[in-house]
Amino acid sequence: MKKYALLIAFCLAMAFAKASPITGLLERIDQGASSKFAVELRCADADFFELDQDGDKVVVRGNNYVSIAMGIHWYLKYHANIHLTWNNMKAKLPEVLPPVARRERHETSLRDRYYLNYCTFSYSMAFWDWARWEQELDWMALHGINMSLALVGMDVVWYNVLQKLGYTAEEANAFIAGPAFQAWWLMNNLEGWGGPNSSSWYADRVALQRKILKRMREYGIRPVLPGYSGMIPHDARHKLGLNVADPGMWNGFRRPAFLQPTDGRFTEIASLYYKEMNRLFGKADFYSMDPFHEGGRVDGVDLQAAGRAIWTAMKWVNPKAVWVIQAWGANPRPQLMKGLPKGDLLVLDLYSESRPQWGDPASSWYRPNGFDGHDWAYCMLLNYGGNVGLHGKMKHVIDEFYKAKESPFGAIMRGVGLTPEGIENNPVMYELVSELPWRAERFDKDEWLAGYLEARYGKADGKVLEAWTLLSNTIYDCPPASTQQGTHESVFCARPSLHAYQVSSWSEMSDYYRPMDIIHAAGLMLERAGDFRGNNNFEYDLVDIVRQAVAEKGRLVYLVVVSAFRAGDRSLFAAASRRFLDLILLQDKLLATRPEFKLGRWIAMARNLGHTPEDKDHYEWNARVQITTWGNRTAADEGGLRDYAHKEWSGLLRDFYYKRWERYFDELSRQLAGAAPTAIDFYAMEENWVAGHGTTYPVLPEGDVVSVAQAVYGAIAQ
Repeated sequence: MKKYALLIAFCLAMAFAKASPITGLLERIDQGASSKFAVELRCADADFFELDQDGDKVVVRGNNYVSIAMGIHWYLKYHANIHLTWNNMKAKLPEVLPPVARRERHETSLRDRYYLNYCTFSYSMAFWDWARWEQELDWMALHGINMSLALVGMDVVWYNVLQKLGYTAEEANAFIAGPAFQAWWLMNNLEGWGGPNSSSWYADRVALQRKILKRMREYGIRPVLPGYSGMIPHDARHKLGLNVADPGMWNGFRRPAFLQPTDGRFTEIASLYYKEMNRLFGKADFYSMDPFHEGGRVDGVDLQAAGRAIWTAMKWVNPKAVWVIQAWGANPRPQLMKGLPKGDLLVLDLYSESRPQWGDPASSWYRPNGFDGHDWAYCMLLNYGGNVGLHGKMKHVIDEFYKAKESPFGAIMRGVGLTPEGIENNPVMYELVSELPWRAERFDKDEWLAGYLEARYGKADGKVLEAWTLLSNTIYDCPPASTQQGTHESVFCARPSLHAYQVSSWSEMSDYYRPMDIIHAAGLMLERAGDFRGNNNFEYDLVDIVRQAVAEKGRLVYLVVVSAFRAGDRSLFAAASRRFLDLILLQDKLLATRPEFKLGRWIAMARNLGHTPEDKDHYEWNARVQITTWGNRTAADEGGLRDYAHKEWSGLLRDFYYKRWERYFDELSRQLAGAAPTAIDFYAMEENWVAGHGTTYPVLPEGDVVSVAQAVYGAIAQ
């Protein structure tokens, strides 16, 4: 009875609240939109939304604001043919909304809909201001997200805590990573790279995180804050006399040390950390801790004691708190979870679409016992490094979700998660997964796709459906057993060689579709482009699909270049290499038509955060190095990090990738003419571009999307 009394009291409090965040959400979509909807909060044991009609107003009911926002998004998609996503978060709603002919209800038993990966905060969000964050928080609510990682401002917590422990401000700053690399610092992979940061950076982070958390809490999105996982600077043994373990190196970077749980100061340092975070940002009900992430050495560490110490410190700050941990590789290790109470740990099965760990025997990361009875969430990773490219396992993601839900491990499956390393790409896949919790029964991929396209473009079109059906059965049908890390990478972005294939070191990509199918799909889209001219969603997708077609053509031409060189055919080599370079420039021209595919947007966001010319240059350096060399020479070449976050972006193609290939082809031409081979120091070339900050890259679109796409496609079809 007490439970239901509290529930009723909560619902009443929400119902009589003076200001609803839904009003602001609707007004940001379209001025005056809030007057066209009637929003009703209703109590319920499970999350639900309901669509109904009252006169000329559309009624959206739900048990909380996130459910209502999800209902609004569902209505806009499937009743009004309006799709809101990263490339298009505003819409012009009709004067009178299409009526809901029959009451429609959707509910879910999955309580957690989780969002974000540590890496997303660096690969996509490193330089976001409040305006961009406000848009993303709206996106979260509209997609039913009720639980999200919240990393902004954690550097300020550490900056203050380390000084309380006896470090100087300069020493603390040397430990904290720069803006574009904080994800890996917070995952205990590196120290200091990209820093030091200015005092204004820290002040801005606190202000921004407070706005983010305020809006999250208004919506009812539960923030997941980074808890204390035992991380400590590598010199803490010498500096503070602590008993620490050395987790080793990470791709050429020294990792922070791990404070042994047996050290008497573990509790003291954890308490300092949580007190400072509480002071700055308040308590949370969820804390994320990932010790020994991605190959961290555990020699000499009592894992069970470590898990208990981390859990105990978290429970001290909030007895109701739940530990959120990423399942990636060997983590979380069974010994770390051993003895932790059920219900106090939520495991994010980070890569459920390719390497599930929940207990699927078909997985290469199979865990026979799943997560040993702990709660878990089915997650899609999809994107690595923020790379640009069409990719997905559309049908497989659907099938695996219901397979997991119906398995013996389904009883402790608490939700779904979107856990990409980078966002603002492949909206079709994120739309699909965000709907899974609200669809009680398995559904047909092709039927869903037809509905998605009608919503996304505002009307049904047979030729467009044909194009997308082809894509869904080829590039969006990556084989279930494939573990390739994201998109089939563009050879344009590869460091030049005679055996260029994958771009990043860990791609694991393999050919699973025919390039000509993608080129054909692009042609089908262009056949209908005139009828969709000015349609924001269509034009974004058109550029992305034609971009993929150009990349496929580039891979085919590259094979001719290699064959011509190996055959010693100077004439064919000259023609094929010129053709390859021209394709890079065509790609650059195509991508210049959309701001989402422009280097200038990334650099402008970085520079706009700076208060001084020095800050602006430093942030631009962070932005440039992340998408190219990633680290210093050792980390880039020996550690394998170079080009991990490569981007097919206008400006970067022309000034970075084109220059590398041009220099390489010049060298091969010399060799064909009889000259002795000369080694090219590609890192030196790359570092020279990274150090630049005088070039102004345009931010605004250049050229008409449809006209440029038609011209580019005509050129690749020759």
